[in-house]
Amino acid sequence: MLNLSEKNVHLSAQAENKQEVISLAANALEQAGYVESGYLAGMLERETQTSTYLGNGIAIPHGTVATRSMVKNTGVQIFQFPQGIEWGEGNKAYIVIAIAARSDEHLSLLRRLTHVLADEEAAKKLVETRDFTEFKAILTGKSRDESIINSETINLNIDTKSLLTLTAINAGELQKQSAVDNTFISEVISTSALPLGQGLWITDALVGNKKNAIAFSRASAEFTHNGKKVQGVLTVSAINDQINQKLTYLLKPEVQQILLSGTCDQILTAFGILSTNSTQENHSNKTEHSSVQSNNTPSVGSVIGLFTIRNEHGLHARPTALLINEAKKFNANITVENISRNTAPVNAKSLIKIVGLGATQGHRLRFVAEGDDAMAAIKAIGQSIAAGLGETPSMTSLLEEDSIEEVSTTVAPVAEEITGNSVEGVFVITNEHGLHARPATALVNEVKKYHSSIAVQNLDRLNPLVSAKSLMKIVALGAVKGHRLRFVASGEDAQEAIEGIGNVIESGLGE
Repeated sequence: MLNLSEKNVHLSAQAENKQEVISLAANALEQAGYVESGYLAGMLERETQTSTYLGNGIAIPHGTVATRSMVKNTGVQIFQFPQGIEWGEGNKAYIVIAIAARSDEHLSLLRRLTHVLADEEAAKKLVETRDFTEFKAILTGKSRDESIINSETINLNIDTKSLLTLTAINAGELQKQSAVDNTFISEVISTSALPLGQGLWITDALVGNKKNAIAFSRASAEFTHNGKKVQGVLTVSAINDQINQKLTYLLKPEVQQILLSGTCDQILTAFGILSTNSTQENHSNKTEHSSVQSNNTPSVGSVIGLFTIRNEHGLHARPTALLINEAKKFNANITVENISRNTAPVNAKSLIKIVGLGATQGHRLRFVAEGDDAMAAIKAIGQSIAAGLGETPSMTSLLEEDSIEEVSTTVAPVAEEITGNSVEGVFVITNEHGLHARPATALVNEVKKYHSSIAVQNLDRLNPLVSAKSLMKIVALGAVKGHRLRFVASGEDAQEAIEGIGNVIESGLGE
């Protein structure tokens, strides 16, 4: 959706007011063949429901759900108003992105624009430039050295157990970036990948390389290929030695760990792409949530809510605005992360941050609230999401069950006998990089020493109990430093098992 041409962008536009802007935008969408005549009425009606102003001088007018049938092709028309247009509630829009989308495709667009929405300097440059090439570069993020690797060539949590599938996804993303041609795709798919170690693999081709670029895909769970672990695949297009500087990062253990378990922004930062913006954003998050620990481990007294988005078209502008308004009713500090996309936690009272989660139907959002009204906040948020956030919820019988947990105990290791031969232990992961392959293997080896039936769950991600003797299921817990794992053992050596597990976790699991 961001393959912009000059026909999509209108620099130095003029208008008297918001209604005139929306009329210009609707006409441009119609002339471009994106919508049928009459779409304007839906855009104006949408604006009366909830403001489409997002922040940083950017507004995204679009039609209502009822007018989606009038969308012929998904597309955008972008207007720059250097003088600014009053958008209501004291806000001025300088960049107006008119959207025509048949489903939830616009969520992908908004997620890609998060770097502009969250970066005042980038938004300011969008308003000031009169050059289309520069405007496009800023809007799409290409001005941040994304020619090598960018958010669009990184795909996380792919539900597959096929190394070839991950390679094919990468090849497709590189082709979208015009980095490779069909001959590259044919060769890279037919050529064996090379293991880098720790579950990372690398693929490339000798033909069809058009520019330096890297794509990365990571499976949602570790699997094996020819007896070797697979977690993620890097596919490289190289035309000269300039890419070598980025490739040297792949040899660094700390970068490999980020590739195995990090978010998209953390991966880009590891490659030196988002270092400035990420630092600023992290600093901002710490300022807004000083009481929330940096590793997002809930403190005692906090409340965790895990909820599934039921809206057919995900968290587009209207339900997002309602979610924000609900969160703002409470004094509690509230963060949220999209665990289906493995995003970092963000301020749940920020429209820009919520939009950046890219939440579509079926995605799981994890809220953490701290403060006197934390429980009330999480309950209200959960009820609003279950009710559809102003829309009719769908697929309710097929979605995962929502849950709320109050963190009311200490996070120190404990081993407590429950009933009979059942013993429970809660232990904190202290490994710097969490339960990646090596410490997870050490943990499973310890568990397998005992005859008891042993299950485990990650209390900080509210996972269900799974077998603690399965390496894949342990890795799938997504346990990072500070997370609390709850073990339940049943059998004649249950007490011994829990004590042994606690000791090996406390000792660092081989690290």
